[in-house]
Amino acid sequence: MRDRAIVVGTDGAAAADWAPVDWAAREAQRRDKPLYIVYAFEWDQDESRNAAGSAYVEAVWSAAEIVTAGALRRAHELAPAARITSDALVGNPTARLLEIAGDAELIVVGHRGGGGFPGLPLGSVSRRVATQAPCPVVVVRGRAAAGGPVVAGVDDSPAAPQVLRTAFEAAGDRGCPLVVVRSFLPAIPHWTAAGRAGRRRTPEPDAAERARLEEQLAPWREKYPDVPVETVISHDSAPAALVGASARAQLIVAGSHGRGRVRTTLLGSTVPQLLHYADCPVLVAR
Repeated sequence: MRDRAIVVGTDGAAAADWAPVDWAAREAQRRDKPLYIVYAFEWDQDESRNAAGSAYVEAVWSAAEIVTAGALRRAHELAPAARITSDALVGNPTARLLEIAGDAELIVVGHRGGGGFPGLPLGSVSRRVATQAPCPVVVVRGRAAAGGPVVAGVDDSPAAPQVLRTAFEAAGDRGCPLVVVRSFLPAIPHWTAAGRAGRRRTPEPDAAERARLEEQLAPWREKYPDVPVETVISHDSAPAALVGASARAQLIVAGSHGRGRVRTTLLGSTVPQLLHYADCPVLVAR
């Protein structure tokens, strides 16, 4: 069976735009997976109309070759043991990545529209790929340092087991602790009772939530006995709790369409906010 590749999109236009390639190269070497670097671009229709063999076409392809060669060279420097290939593809960058995603182990993109592909508004590629790709997606943003724990946001939805599987595997591969965050909102909203409800201690509901979380974690603790696990019960919204945790994390893992009980924050609405505000790379598990 063919080994599924980690796919990374890049344009390499500025030093900061190498971050997705750097992260993907290290991940490919850690997982012993092939790395496929993609530079996707669209023709300027006015310039390219009837322009076969013209200076415009030659200039565009020359620029594409420079980008892919630079990305390939950088990836080899960071991950010399990885199997790496690259391609320049004509077409809408999001559409081309989504085409590739069906056969990919993982898609890696930058968090800025121009930080993966040229000429696109802020976050357009990362947002669409993260929400539409059929495979897991990592959006590289904030700090990309190796230190800190993996953090996972978990509710009681059907998406939770995949989030936990992905998070335990990531922590095990990295030899780091795992922090599992469960966010639930109090029965009395924070803004009622003269604004004091949010500051009240609620030991009984917290204990019940922690018991549910420990029940979820039990089979994964058994499967990954070497992964130290810390649990956090938060009364903040899931986005706020995870963005806060990202300040000390090396990776945040969240589900793409998690939906828990009515009073549990919807993790599906968390991902877009993590893509904007997290202080470390975000892995959208599927």
